[in-house]
Formats: sequence, C-alpha cells, structure tokens
Amino acid sequence: MTLRLDLLRHGETEFGGGLRGSIDDALTDTGWQQMRAAVGDRAPWDRIVSSPLQRCARFADELAERLGLPVELAPDLQELHFGDWEGQSPAQLMETDAAGLGRFWEDPYGFTPPNGEPVQAFATRVSAAVERLQRAYDGQRVLLISHGGVMRLLLARARGLPREQLLQVTVAHGGMFGLVVQADGELTEV
Repeated sequence: MTLRLDLLRHGETEFGGGLRGSIDDALTDTGWQQMRAAVGDRAPWDRIVSSPLQRCARFADELAERLGLPVELAPDLQELHFGDWEGQSPAQLMETDAAGLGRFWEDPYGFTPPNGEPVQAFATRVSAAVERLQRAYDGQRVLLISHGGVMRLLLARARGLPREQLLQVTVAHGGMFGLVVQADGELTEV
C-alpha cells in the first residue's frame, strides 16, 4: 500500500522572507490568501497533518473545521532551525557572514549555520516523521502543511537530486506538491 501525501507550504509571514526556522510568526492576509488559493477544491483528504508553528497550524485548523477533518500536529515536521541565522535574510547574511552563507548554499549537508541544526539531523527527523505517517495512514490521502525546507528535502529525495542541490528546489509560499510514499519509504512525485 501507499500513502498519498499532498504538501502545502505556509504562506507569506508577518516578518517577511529570510530564514524563519523556528520563529513562530503569523501569516499575513496575503499568506492566508495564498494558502486558500492553493487548496482550492483539491480535497478530499482523509486528514490534515501540520507543523505546530502558527504559520501552518492556524490554517490547518481553519481548513480542518471547514472540511470536517481531524488535525494532527507533528513537531518533527517543523522547519530547519537556523541557529544564529534565524530571522535574517540572505541579503543581511551577505553583510555579516557571506562566507558561511556561501558554504551553506554550496553544500547544505556539509555546513551548519552557527548554533543551527545540521541538515543531516533535519533530514533524519523529517524522514522518520514521514515514515511514521506512512505506517499510520497507509492507503489514505493526507494534507501536510509545513515549511519550505521540509518540502525541499522531500521533493529533492523524490526527484533523486544530489544532496548539494537541496537548496535549488523551488517552493513558493502557498506552493503545493503531491507525493506517493511507499511502505519502504520510497517517494514519488505526482
């Protein structure tokens, strides 16, 4: 059996772009609109799973209430923690840590932002969470509301991209993608 996992990235947030990580900022009106437009009439899902950060969870609650679906908060599907870089934009980091930012963009698995979460640990955390979802909801269709980093990681894996190309995967605010998760953990983009 398989799990159909639809991935939805949160919309625009109050404090704008940059590396939000574990910062728990809210959606803007535009962010709400982006997510509502992405979902459109794509249901039916059997359930919604969401990152507990409010930029994901508040929309998950709204949608679940509208569709009459259960919501599960999944802390393991939160964004990568960027450590000292949290809340900063790439432009700001170019002024304060251009060498580190360059190393991170070239090889995100090989360079960890200062006091941040290593991408390998992030990948292990996210993969384990998706495997748990596959076992728990095999044969179902689940909407996962999460973050750009989580989605890049899963899409890069489904597309068979080398680790160095992780950050080249584009996921816009309100972006939606579909995956099939096999019992053996194999991911296929649909």
